[in-house]
Formats: sequence, C-alpha cells, structure tokens
Amino acid sequence: MRHTAKQTFGQNAIGLLVAYAILDVLLAGLGMGTAAFCIVLGLPVGWFAARRAEFHVPELRGALTRSLRYALVTSGITVLIMLAIWGRLVPYLFARVTDPGNMGLPLDLYSTKASLYGWLVLMVGVGPAFQFLVTVFGAYLAFVKRLKRLERPAAFPPEA
Repeated sequence: MRHTAKQTFGQNAIGLLVAYAILDVLLAGLGMGTAAFCIVLGLPVGWFAARRAEFHVPELRGALTRSLRYALVTSGITVLIMLAIWGRLVPYLFARVTDPGNMGLPLDLYSTKASLYGWLVLMVGVGPAFQFLVTVFGAYLAFVKRLKRLERPAAFPPEA
C-alpha cells in the first residue's frame, strides 16, 4: 500500500518531534557523544522539513520561513542532547585543581584546560550549528528541485 502526501507530510507535529528526538539521541549515542551522525541526519531532515512546509503552506515565503523554523528546532534538540551528555564537565571549567588530561578528551590545544574549553565549545556549539546549516542546505535542495519542476518547459511548445 502506497502512502499519500497527506499521510506522509500531514503527520502530527508532536509525534514527528518525538520521533526525531529519539532518532537524534540514538545517533548521538552511535557517534559516542559527538554530533557527527546528527549532522549527517540534517540533510534528510531538511528535505523532509521543506516538503512538509510546502505541504502545509502553499506560498514560498511562508514555506521557507517554516523550514527555517524546523531547522532551528532540530538543532535546538541537538543542543539539549549535547548539554545532557557534556554538561557534567562544565563545573570542571571553574575548578582550580582540575586535570582534564585524565578525562579521555583530545588534548590538542596548548594546555589541558584550554582543550577542555575547546572540546565543550565544539560539542555543544559547533556541532549543532553545523547541523543547522546542513538542515537548511537540505531544505534548499528540496526547494530548488521544486522550483525546477515548476519551471520545466513543455515537450512541444506552442508555435506562433
């Protein structure tokens, strides 16, 4: 049995949000606490968000705004997941005697404290920001495909 567009894109928003949150948690766990797979998930989520936005809002400006809102919500969920995973290390930033070298984090910067700062900024800030950008890019690709489909010329144009 084939699904219709209403069955696919007309789903309940809360149900889709819960399904996305579960999938995002699973992919964050698969990436061992990093947002690498969550970033990759942004491409199909952006495509789906654009198709869902154009299904609910027929005008292009409203659909673009709605797909951008979807991208913000999905990256916000990833920020919350990363805070839940890495937020326990924030008190170590303010402790006088802390040895982040024993935490198993990469120590690529000059000192271990700077490496801890860099790691937390990367996990909580940069990863979800990249996911937002990839989600917007996926939505952009979906809208470009839609616009090309609308501008396709007829096989035999009428003669003058």
